[in-house]
Amino acid sequence: MVSTPTPVCNFGWPAVDFNLPGVDGRHHSPVSARGPNGLLVMFICNHCPYVQAVLDRIVRDTRELKMLGIGSIAIMSNDPKEYPEDSWGNMIKLARTHDFPFPYVLDNTQKVAQAYGAVCTPDFFGFNSKLELQYRGRLDESRKEAAPPNARRDLFEAMQLVAQTGEGPREQIPGIGCSIKWKK
Repeated sequence: MVSTPTPVCNFGWPAVDFNLPGVDGRHHSPVSARGPNGLLVMFICNHCPYVQAVLDRIVRDTRELKMLGIGSIAIMSNDPKEYPEDSWGNMIKLARTHDFPFPYVLDNTQKVAQAYGAVCTPDFFGFNSKLELQYRGRLDESRKEAAPPNARRDLFEAMQLVAQTGEGPREQIPGIGCSIKWKK
């Protein structure tokens, strides 16, 4: 498992459209998942220790962001044949166990991850109401272990600013996680 940092935010980059199947039995897109003040697109998976360390915080933050008019969606792009923990059945279990307040969708072709330039799990893309990129940073200072409970909530604070002003913070700390598991 390779630790991979995310690139710097490319402010104003438009969200790439997609239509992916969700564990809830419906298809989801950026337009269907967005809120009136923006959209958080997250690349996550089931097996990554970086994701596992912060999953409860992701659920907490997306619930609070929803109240601020920010919708969220999580995309799983790993190769489940090489990583069975990331299978469709396990995606359904994870979403139910953690009561995801957002769609959890499968990018089976990995074309969406490629189009977004996703490099790791977790990888966060925060868009404003015009679906223009405003945040590409970390959730908080967590790594393979959760940060202290009083750690600064970088992602939440950035998306709160996006909800209020349409713009993200100019200074952002890159996220880090396990590399996307690309198909051979």
